[in-house]
Amino acid sequence: MRNHTFVTTFILLGLTEDPKWQIFIFLFLFITYFMSITGNLTIILLTLLDAHLKTPMYYFLQKFSFLEISLTSTCIPRYLVSIVTMDKTISREACFTQLFAALLFGIAQFFLLAVMSYDRYVAICKPLHYTTIMSSRVCTSLFGICCAIASLAIFPGVIVSLGVELCGNIIEHFICDYSPILKLSCNDSAFMEMVNFIFAIITLLITLALVMFSYGRIISTILRFPSAQQRKKAFSTCSSHMIVVSISYGSCIFMYIKPSAEERISANKGVAVLTLSVAPVLNPVIYTLRNKQVKQALKDVIKKCTSNTSQ
Repeated sequence: MRNHTFVTTFILLGLTEDPKWQIFIFLFLFITYFMSITGNLTIILLTLLDAHLKTPMYYFLQKFSFLEISLTSTCIPRYLVSIVTMDKTISREACFTQLFAALLFGIAQFFLLAVMSYDRYVAICKPLHYTTIMSSRVCTSLFGICCAIASLAIFPGVIVSLGVELCGNIIEHFICDYSPILKLSCNDSAFMEMVNFIFAIITLLITLALVMFSYGRIISTILRFPSAQQRKKAFSTCSSHMIVVSISYGSCIFMYIKPSAEERISANKGVAVLTLSVAPVLNPVIYTLRNKQVKQALKDVIKKCTSNTSQ
């Protein structure tokens, strides 16, 4: 029998107890975190400084990089400090703040990916009306809607979770996540697990359906282009976004499309590391290496900085 006491502090077990592995994990997460912050900040700065990147596509890429930085910064630094200080405790307030902040940024990312696919649809299928449809006001409104939907999506979870009676404080994870927290519930958590599962399904399916609809129209339009060169150029403008979509949906579908919290906990640790540390590094690399405009903008900024330094 577990005591029905109000839990004020949690203990995050982390990824491993082995000191040697902890050193490796710390170095790996520190390097990937540094690279993700550097890469995404570079994209944000380039889109702010370079006049050629003042388009809707790069506006959304800028916001996606901002969400990437916010998501990884919500979870990784706290765990790195925990490894160094060997302090695994986290207050209830900090734990739930981390949980809901991560959910907010994560859900906003998925809706932003859907918006980015719509942007590509308009650019390829309705090029003559692109500047009118995707005006700066519309772009700002679409990003605001993504954030608003994410806030509304986590609101029921916030209300329910704050009232959950917990009979333990040991979380089998390196971050605060729904599944291991629900495992600590004094009562049967099957209903809450199902609610969490349904919300995850709805979010993933709605955004994935929007992405697939946009790309379905895009592909059908591209295939009707008379020139092979035109088709190649059109596909190249969408390829980076399609890769990022595949990485994002692939990892999250694996994490959440399992109704049992017990089944998810062990698998989620590894996938969470990929989602929070590896993916934020890959995304800037994918967009910069596969995008001539971003590479040229980076060269121009570096050239400008070096010339100013030499003077």
